[in-house]
Amino acid sequence: MSGCGLRRRRAGSAVLVLVLGSGLVAASCSSGGGGSASGSSTSTSTTHAPPRVPTSAASTTTWGAGASSTTTTAGAAGGVEPTLGVSGAFGPSAVGFGAVRPTEISLGGDPTGILTGITWQSWGGANASGAGTGTYVAPGQSVAEGTQETATVVAYGLGMCRGSLAYQQVVWYFPQHGQTPADNGGSPIQACTGP
Repeated sequence: MSGCGLRRRRAGSAVLVLVLGSGLVAASCSSGGGGSASGSSTSTSTTHAPPRVPTSAASTTTWGAGASSTTTTAGAAGGVEPTLGVSGAFGPSAVGFGAVRPTEISLGGDPTGILTGITWQSWGGANASGAGTGTYVAPGQSVAEGTQETATVVAYGLGMCRGSLAYQQVVWYFPQHGQTPADNGGSPIQACTGP
């Protein structure tokens, strides 16, 4: 029988458990010796097994008074992981949009619009946060004078984006230089709609 999941024998008794494709579990037990009609009893029952729902870490980041805190909880909605906006929001040369936990984000042009080597500490909650390497340009410097430094990245605005669950905004900043999420040019990157 192709649906048989487990068969065990113990001192004259047998237990047969069937796991059916619909999530039903059927069990048949018999005891007694040699299979005689007088020394055996058989019962069969069917129960519903709980559905298996994939879980993932979800997190919420709260900003305020120059500090941030992150709370992690289990289970994204229905096990579906959100993407960072949608593919094509910034054109064909953009990278990372429409992906789950992208390791690189690029707006497809200026070096200050590129973040590489991203590792996400959280993903799936109201906000996602991580760190990567970006081009820091100090006040009064040109982009050519910028340096590669560690940046904090935050994706937020979790909602529907062209019919799929996605973070609608993303921002990265350099806290080691006193920056906050609001310092990304005064406005977040619109991951669903583009520029």
